Amino acid sequence: MSFGSQTPRQKMINLMYIVLMAMLALNVSSDVLRGFTLVDDSLVRTTVNSSEQNLALYDALSKYMANNPEKVGPWYEKALRIKEKSDSLYMFVGDIKARINQAKQDDLEVSSYVMFSPRTGKGGELAEQIDIFKEEIISQIENPVQKKIISDNLTLNIPRLFEGTPAAAAATLLTKLQSDIRYAEGEVLHALTKDIDIGDLRVNQVNAYVIPNSRNIVRGGKLSAQIILAAVDSTQRPTIYVGGKQLPETADGIYEAICNTTGDFTLNGYMELNQGDGETIRRDFTQKYTVIDPSATVSATLMNVLYAGYDNPISISVPGVTNGQVEASISNANGTLKRQGNGFVAHPTQIGKEAVIRVTANMDGRSQVMGEYAYQVRALPDPSPFIEYKDAQGNAKRYRGGSGLSKQALMNTDGIVAAIDDGLLNINFQVLGFETVFFDNMGNAVPEVSSGANFSNRQKDMFRRLSRGKRFYISRVRAKGPDGVERVLPNTLEVIVN
Repeated sequence: MSFGSQTPRQKMINLMYIVLMAMLALNVSSDVLRGFTLVDDSLVRTTVNSSEQNLALYDALSKYMANNPEKVGPWYEKALRIKEKSDSLYMFVGDIKARINQAKQDDLEVSSYVMFSPRTGKGGELAEQIDIFKEEIISQIENPVQKKIISDNLTLNIPRLFEGTPAAAAATLLTKLQSDIRYAEGEVLHALTKDIDIGDLRVNQVNAYVIPNSRNIVRGGKLSAQIILAAVDSTQRPTIYVGGKQLPETADGIYEAICNTTGDFTLNGYMELNQGDGETIRRDFTQKYTVIDPSATVSATLMNVLYAGYDNPISISVPGVTNGQVEASISNANGTLKRQGNGFVAHPTQIGKEAVIRVTANMDGRSQVMGEYAYQVRALPDPSPFIEYKDAQGNAKRYRGGSGLSKQALMNTDGIVAAIDDGLLNINFQVLGFETVFFDNMGNAVPEVSSGANFSNRQKDMFRRLSRGKRFYISRVRAKGPDGVERVLPNTLEVIVN
């Protein structure tokens, strides 16, 4: 994964800007941080269970190897290679998480620094190692369903997930990655164990397996798991029982259930298969999974407030959900929220009243509320007046006063403009009129009124009489912004003729 060809200094500036935006946009409460801690604890327990299951499979492969090294040898070597790669990536992720956990849970800078610092950032190396690991794992799997599940779990947009993310959230994301690593490792071990006996089906080696779409489900989402019997006779289908109830044959081995309660759960059941000699074999199965609360990330692209009467760009995303499946609205009747490109535009109308943004996502064909986020609505600040002209190279320049401006540039300028241009906002205003104040040789002020946004003929005549070093003032600028509010700007522009 490439992070661009910018200089280290520019990368740091961009990183600082992103972190500042996230700090301004997010309001991380103690309840949210506590929620991340609870989810992290659940994921750790899931990972421990997966690790124990994997160790049991390694022990079984070791015993098979001792009994029949000629047959089991190639599969055992593959298992050891998978273990080495899994442990290496797992430890690498653990080291990154340990660095992030050194900071406070609500720290919005540490995850960006650890991941994207120009010299020591681990984001690029992590993305590269995940891709290598994913390629190795998928090469050992033949089942297309398993391939897709593992590929989806190990496909991460690292900049989107970790830029400006609170330390508690970043640590939880890394814990989930560790859980997915152990899960992928286990799927390969199951496949290797099955392959050992695929050519000579021995009844005492037939085992039942559960393939879930995910081990972590958002509350209100759907658990989807495929239940299979390894090395079965293709002419027969096993009978599947989940929670004491038989799974319909039309389900084709796929079990689904809506998950409305958060926590750790276990899917239990058994499979029966009739053998040719009339006997029935039974294999029990069990699969642990975790249901977590829904979450979304909402950040104002400009700052942590919205401006009334103005189209405020808003970036909204939900982890694990594509942009096209995310919808949002202002739920307290303060303006509108519309999709624009890859983001949204909020247009609040009432100053002083909060604009509450509700985020929903399409989860398995159902609209799921992911959260509500409140923003303060303020009036647009006053713009600054300036003279816009072109330099000798034809580049547009903005003269803000206090220094010399060539008489030629002044004479070639039609009038003045006004805008909010402070590095964050860039909003143009319509100039309705202004005054210029000159001083004659006796020191008397000579005011002149403009022709709308343009200099009047009398003002142009006064410019021609100005000599080098003389100055005049532009004041009482009247302007109207995109909010439709007309205002008189408090700023006075001092023009010094160069």
